[in-house]
Amino acid sequence: MIPRYSRPDMTAIWSPETKFRIWFEIEAHACDAQADLGVIPRENAEAVWRAKDVQFDVARIDEIEAVTKHDVIAFLTHLAEHVGSDHARFVHQGMTSSDVLDTTLNVQLVRAADILLADLDRVLAALKKRAYEHKNTLRIGRSHGIHAEPTTMGLTFARFHAEMARGRARMERARDEVATGAISGAVGTFANIDPAVEEHVCARMGLRPEPISTQVIPRDRHAMFFATLGVIASSMENIAIEIRHMQRTEVLEAEEYFSPGQKGSSAMPHKRNPVLTENLTGLARLVRMAVIPAMENVALWHERDISHSSVERGIAPDATITLDFALNRLAGVIEKLVIYPETMLANMNRFKGLVMSQRVLLALTQAGVSREDAYRLVQRNAMKVWEEGKDFKQELLADPDVTAALSPDQIEEKFDLGYHTRHVDTIFRRVFDSNLG
Repeated sequence: MIPRYSRPDMTAIWSPETKFRIWFEIEAHACDAQADLGVIPRENAEAVWRAKDVQFDVARIDEIEAVTKHDVIAFLTHLAEHVGSDHARFVHQGMTSSDVLDTTLNVQLVRAADILLADLDRVLAALKKRAYEHKNTLRIGRSHGIHAEPTTMGLTFARFHAEMARGRARMERARDEVATGAISGAVGTFANIDPAVEEHVCARMGLRPEPISTQVIPRDRHAMFFATLGVIASSMENIAIEIRHMQRTEVLEAEEYFSPGQKGSSAMPHKRNPVLTENLTGLARLVRMAVIPAMENVALWHERDISHSSVERGIAPDATITLDFALNRLAGVIEKLVIYPETMLANMNRFKGLVMSQRVLLALTQAGVSREDAYRLVQRNAMKVWEEGKDFKQELLADPDVTAALSPDQIEEKFDLGYHTRHVDTIFRRVFDSNLG
């Protein structure tokens, strides 16, 4: 991923230096386990560990790989240059390249998941804070982009909080599912290596042994991981789209913070564009781009092939680095989002009470009018608001068919905004009470 959309902690996980360090640790822990079993001399394992402070030379490994055409062999050759060929002859005893590659990938994915979980915590904290801040800030709800009925800005934030909390729970499960390692040798039968070595290495690397690994760890685990990233990205875009709508000039119920010195357009100095949330929409597409290739990686030939390898070298760093950056950008947007309650109220009242149509409809049916007739009565008055700019309540009060069923006081009562917020506390308890939902 390009530096513009990268953060250093996540990027470091995917650096060649980190990868080779994990490779070294896997090989060194495997040597320890082999020494414990008496398969290799203890001094050979200790000699390998003496290289733990070595800064592996990425350029040198690349140079060797240019000849060997094999990255793991190139690394092992470079390691032997540090520990000596005699001591190094027992390194990688009974192992195959996928033991190192797959176990390393899962270590990296677990570490990436930990960062993403922390990112989600920041997003959730921001959403919760803004939800309580605007718990009773009235705004119009919309369906199909059209005014529907009153809601609150706090409920909008609470809805997004609940969605991102589900995303966080999925991320925890995805982290757990991918936290396996395999040190099982060619085709995964442990023919040349004891299962105890795998158990030892996995314990030291923070993983569980893969129950059955053929020559690779099954890729359904990784498909689930990247699918989870894709769902989280979609939830992130869901929030971004709502903010982009609210910032539209004719809506302007909220907008991204516009910092001193910021410019909105090279041509039009008046512009204040929702550039951050538009960026988030694009970044969500990049994250989701990894999902289908990860699913296609599940179907490998027999005990293994490497059709998945080139895919994972691209999608693993790109998807995790992008989502890490995007979640932090999203959190910043929410934390600094400028909200305009007065505009929300003005927008809701733009059509002069029209949004109370359902309450009037229900009141008429409760007063004995058939639903078909009640709908007709309400709609004919509502259309005057749409087409002629009339006041909905005044039209109802002037309609003898309506007033035959409802008194003026009953009609007036149907325009009480507090009616629509009376269950906000219940919804908030459901969202934010850890014992619920």
